[in-house]
Amino acid sequence: MVDHAASLRSELVLSERRGQVQILTFNRPDRLNAWNDELEDLCFALLDEADADPDVRAIVITGAGRGFCSGADMADLARVSECDDGFPPPRPRPRTFPLTMRKPMIAAINGAAAGLGLVEALYCDVRFASPDAKITAAFSRRGLIAEYGIAWLLPRLIGVSKALDLRMTSRIVDGAEALSLGLVNHVVDGDSVVDEAVAYATELVTFCSPYSIGVMKSQIWAGLHRDFTSAVAEGDRLLLESFVGPDLREGVQSYLEGRSPRFAGLGRR
Repeated sequence: MVDHAASLRSELVLSERRGQVQILTFNRPDRLNAWNDELEDLCFALLDEADADPDVRAIVITGAGRGFCSGADMADLARVSECDDGFPPPRPRPRTFPLTMRKPMIAAINGAAAGLGLVEALYCDVRFASPDAKITAAFSRRGLIAEYGIAWLLPRLIGVSKALDLRMTSRIVDGAEALSLGLVNHVVDGDSVVDEAVAYATELVTFCSPYSIGVMKSQIWAGLHRDFTSAVAEGDRLLLESFVGPDLREGVQSYLEGRSPRFAGLGRR
């Protein structure tokens, strides 16, 4: 017998491979890809699989239809607001789980990215947006606060005053303003935002060491909690490790031979 509920859940996040780039697409277009528990569980499970698969070198996140992710599903928020203690039950993985990915994650913001949708975009390493993207913190207009680490992350990306402006007003920012603020890295035509994000990811896949990227991601995140002296010491230690690793040999040899490098992929941690 076909489990129709399970089948529907499996379609909440679409997964597509383009070469060694995994594309995950939030797929609730009728709700502007509003976030709910089922979508989260599937998305995080697919991220876990992609991070463990040596044939996947980069991950692109986007949304189906007119939106990236419009934030938490309002029906879920309504249920939470009616709880006596105000707290939903614990989740299988922490909401910050995407930050643990060793592989580069690129957001292709094709429309609305609001509230929790903005948080998910900020968890990515690089962000592409269409000119007509609609980006908003949204929380202050829902009686909420800066959740899931965005109060820590956003000021480090764009500065304290700009972060407070976006947090307090919850105003909508389009792609051009998001670029000027530093919220996104690239603005491209709306019809090509996913293709451009995949092209960027493909360049990383073709020329860059997965080992190097994974270590540098961990260095940068850990460095936000370290003083300069300890960050230099940790960098020196990791540099010595890289000197005896196969990726340095391959990187140098491929340069001398005038060819693209053939780096090994990352396996399960």
